[in-house]
Amino acid sequence: MRIQDIRHRLRALGAKPGHEQRVLRLWAMGLPQDSGKRRPENFLPLDVRDALPALVAELDALAGVQSEHPAEDGSARLLIRLADGQTVESVLLPRDGLCVSTQVGCAVGCVFCMTGRDGLLRQLGSAEIVAQVALARRRRAVRKVVFMGMGEPAHNLDNVLEAIELLGTAGGIGHKSLVFSTVGDTRVFERLPRMPVRPALALSLHTTRADLRERLLPRAPRIAPDELVALGEDYARATGYPIQYQWTLLEGINDSDEELDGIVRLLSGKYAIMNMIPYNSVEGLGFQRPSWERAAAIARTLHRRGVLTKLRQSAGQDVDAGCGQLRARTIPIRRTQ
Repeated sequence: MRIQDIRHRLRALGAKPGHEQRVLRLWAMGLPQDSGKRRPENFLPLDVRDALPALVAELDALAGVQSEHPAEDGSARLLIRLADGQTVESVLLPRDGLCVSTQVGCAVGCVFCMTGRDGLLRQLGSAEIVAQVALARRRRAVRKVVFMGMGEPAHNLDNVLEAIELLGTAGGIGHKSLVFSTVGDTRVFERLPRMPVRPALALSLHTTRADLRERLLPRAPRIAPDELVALGEDYARATGYPIQYQWTLLEGINDSDEELDGIVRLLSGKYAIMNMIPYNSVEGLGFQRPSWERAAAIARTLHRRGVLTKLRQSAGQDVDAGCGQLRARTIPIRRTQ
């Protein structure tokens, strides 16, 4: 289901823009439809009121918690059951953040990630994406949404942008607190600057070497790291938000002095933040998480050499919080045609 489908149904029932916006706002905020000062019977047209219980039930069925796995750091991994029985993952993050999924599976096939092991199963509709936020808000406050869960947002661009537009308007989330994460796709740099809600951008870099990036992200667009940074810099200057470069630290793979030199070469003087994220170990994938001491030394070195670097502790280390781990652990993935 798409948000536009909800709008069309409300309009067919006689809803005016103000009625439509009220229904979508309360839903996106995770609030009951009888919330607020205006009672539905005094504001909404009769046909809309009569149809509202069935619509609310349908929206509630878009995303439900199949299991919840709280972690010691205050995060919680949610296995989300969709209306068709498929599952995705959301993560309640510390400090009122939420990580949402945009696809069931993923076509990029990053070799260190569980999500893409079996490819893309299907896209999430924009309403299914927002439904993850509505569900989370019924559990705790959500003031930041990052599109970093299962899937590659650039491969589901229309639905993701429709969800971002609603969350950044009726959903009440600040534009720079909506973070679009991507491995890089030229369509992103064409579409996002034209959006009424322009989110912050996180680019998955992971290496400064084009050949290594092709091996780590085998089905990502063939954009060289320096070209990706140049595109990111243009977007950062246009929006006034620094680009967040994501770097999953893999021991013996992308933690060398050569890579650090490459990061300095690419990002020195750029409007950017480097997020160093030690790998969330997955049994059977053959990659190792570097020691925290080694990761901290890398972050200090980059910071000292002029690259603003934040060492991120992967949320939920104790509850299989690496993307796709919980889904893979709890149920077998079913491929759809």
